[in-house]
Amino acid sequence: MEDYKKEQLQQELNDLIVQLQSPVSPVGDWKVAKYQEYILAGLEAPYDIDDLHAKRQAARDRINELQEELKSE
Repeated sequence: MEDYKKEQLQQELNDLIVQLQSPVSPVGDWKVAKYQEYILAGLEAPYDIDDLHAKRQAARDRINELQEELKSE
């Protein structure tokens, strides 16, 4: 694998990880915590959890693909 391609894959991987951890990302861990907080308080959920889960799962799936691709090189 060319160094440029490897750097692109690594950058995409880093970006996805940051998105899941970021306090401002639309798919960040904070949204899951906020959702749980609302449910436990007996309030209406602030997000569509199925949509959020699908987006977070897509990010995790892509992270796994990138890790495998980088590992195989």
